[in-house]
Amino acid sequence: MNDERAAKVGEKKLLILQTIAEMLERPAAEKVTTALLAKQLQVSEAALYRHFASKAQMYEGLIEFIETGVFSVINQIETGEESGLKQAEAIVASLLRFAQKNRGLTRVLVGDALVHENPRLQLRINQLLDRIDTTLKQALKVAAAQGALSAEHDFGAHANLLVCYALGRWQRFVKSGFKDDPLAGWTAQWPILRA
Repeated sequence: MNDERAAKVGEKKLLILQTIAEMLERPAAEKVTTALLAKQLQVSEAALYRHFASKAQMYEGLIEFIETGVFSVINQIETGEESGLKQAEAIVASLLRFAQKNRGLTRVLVGDALVHENPRLQLRINQLLDRIDTTLKQALKVAAAQGALSAEHDFGAHANLLVCYALGRWQRFVKSGFKDDPLAGWTAQWPILRA
């Protein structure tokens, strides 16, 4: 019986997180408050707090979901692709596709949804971006070992450029009300970014 109850609690927590993400997908979305969230779910605010200790904890749940999704794809790319340059290309493309498919979560990634929330949430996003940067740097080092880049190549600057590019595409997507496709121009832009 305890397993069944735990599963129901897990389902309710997931429903709360999915609802926040859906609310964030609205281009002219107002700030997600616990009152609005409770109204959307047709429950009391107290019911929300039975599953999450705070609103910040709800956003942490979203960030964990983002981390899991992004890094499971990155791990597949690293294990399935030998070419360091192709790894870097696939990683950046996967970040753009993630935004395309997860509009509300993209607002979390760019910090738009975290304004006036607990500052530790933005720190978590910054750590996630640092991990992506480190992963891209490693892919570029692999590319150098394979002779695709010079050994003197500035891997840190290149990886940072790629992260900034993804962030910029996410930002334009959010600020355009989700009209400016993150993958628009990707095939023409990647050769420039790769150089």
